[in-house]
Amino acid sequence: MSQRIKTAIAGSLPKPAWLAEPEKLWAPWHLSGVQLEQAKHDAMRLAVDDQLRAGITVIGDGEQTRQHFVTTFIESLSGVDFVNRKTVRIRNRYDAAVPVVVDAVTRKKSVFVEDAKKLRALTKGLIKFTLPGPMTMVDTLYDDYYKSRAKLAWAFAEILNQEAKELASVGVDIIQFDEPAFNVFFDEVKDWGVKTLEHAAKDLGCKSAVHICYGYGIEANIKWKNGLGEEWRQYEQVFPLLAKSSIDQVSLECINSRVPMELIALLKGKDVLVGAIDVANNQIETPEQVANVLRQAAKYADVKHIYGCTNCGMVPLAREVALAKLHALAAGADLFSQEIGLK
Repeated sequence: MSQRIKTAIAGSLPKPAWLAEPEKLWAPWHLSGVQLEQAKHDAMRLAVDDQLRAGITVIGDGEQTRQHFVTTFIESLSGVDFVNRKTVRIRNRYDAAVPVVVDAVTRKKSVFVEDAKKLRALTKGLIKFTLPGPMTMVDTLYDDYYKSRAKLAWAFAEILNQEAKELASVGVDIIQFDEPAFNVFFDEVKDWGVKTLEHAAKDLGCKSAVHICYGYGIEANIKWKNGLGEEWRQYEQVFPLLAKSSIDQVSLECINSRVPMELIALLKGKDVLVGAIDVANNQIETPEQVANVLRQAAKYADVKHIYGCTNCGMVPLAREVALAKLHALAAGADLFSQEIGLK
């Protein structure tokens, strides 16, 4: 049979303590200027080395050069005021002081292409690069210009498409758009969410992916999840739309969630990045636990389409915990691969 099941991280990894405060979202940098830029890329090398040593097969940058998966990208765009912030409700879950859209948003130069070049130089294997999705970008801002979430999303989709094409041109194999907002705003997903996502991923020349999860392991997200009932069926409203879309891969949350595994069957024909590592606790999964998640997923998707992945980004975790979880992910995927005769 074909190669063993591939593994990947959803996005972020913890940053070294010399770069930013550990186990914290939006952690401020400890350095500045040239020293900061050098330190960011040193941290990227460490993140890549950690993944390679653990046996992860699709390598990411661990988002080591970014303070946040959404706002770092937006900081490089014009038309957004980061000084005079306003408070909005993020994902209908918690309040945050966010930047304000005050003019037409434009991208005057590439945001992450230099980072992608450095990532490409660090491994000969497959690499994945993450970008925020249009809907999630909209939901992380206050719009005082377009006065329409859909119009702002289309503007972001065009910008993201420009960025993604440049990333693909320097050798990125998979470009993933992070859309946790897809798990909340179902009417908008149907009306314009998937369409703007497809536009962001149009004509890339590499594989496209979307990551939809239930959020980082922070208090607001844990409280929200605890109120979702015995079964989490949010994916049921989104997966049929993605199955019909041009997006190649879907990354989802599985382990220790209440998501019915059979919902994966709604993604027939797509690559499925199965969340087999819990990012909301410090318990290290065993290889058998990881293998069992993949085993269950294989009941509803062809194994050739299954990847082992993390539920979400791991930046809030301690580095030693995240590293142990990486090893468990790779070992569990290998265990299941051997079990089903993959080499």
